[in-house]
Amino acid sequence: MEKFFEWEYRFMMFLQNSIRGPLQNKVMWCITSLENAGFLSIAACLALLLQPKWRRVGEAATVSMILEFLVVNLLLKNWVARVRPYHLLEDLILLVQEPADYSFPSGHTGAAFAVASVMFLGMPHSIGVPALIVASLIGFSRIYLGVHFPTDVLGGVVIGCAAGFVAWKLTGGKLR
Repeated sequence: MEKFFEWEYRFMMFLQNSIRGPLQNKVMWCITSLENAGFLSIAACLALLLQPKWRRVGEAATVSMILEFLVVNLLLKNWVARVRPYHLLEDLILLVQEPADYSFPSGHTGAAFAVASVMFLGMPHSIGVPALIVASLIGFSRIYLGVHFPTDVLGGVVIGCAAGFVAWKLTGGKLR
């Protein structure tokens, strides 16, 4: 199984040794900080709930965040108990404060994709696509900063999108 994950180690060391730089580090820190404690996702839910035209989307986005939180933070992180990459890769330099929980799946990524996927399903693509792009940047920032393995982020994407889809259907949203 260790052979399967070897590509993650190589990719993370490539990012550190070939892509990281002072400007990129600041940009990635800012991007990841947007989703600290779910801030951007919660703000998006509140903004949508306050606008009558987008209230149903806001309801679905809120439900998606709750579902994502339950699955990621209360179930999978503790059940899988995957160690963070900076604990396993001796040469990897962590660029943010050390998180207190486990690595799999990425909660930042899951929350961002839970809300972005609902926005993609319920709003014009001129809003939904940029929301998915921002969620992708948040996920990438988690790898770049050394906090998550790529498969942690991929898990967050899958769970976030699934939570978004389920929430959209539960709240009566229709697919186009």
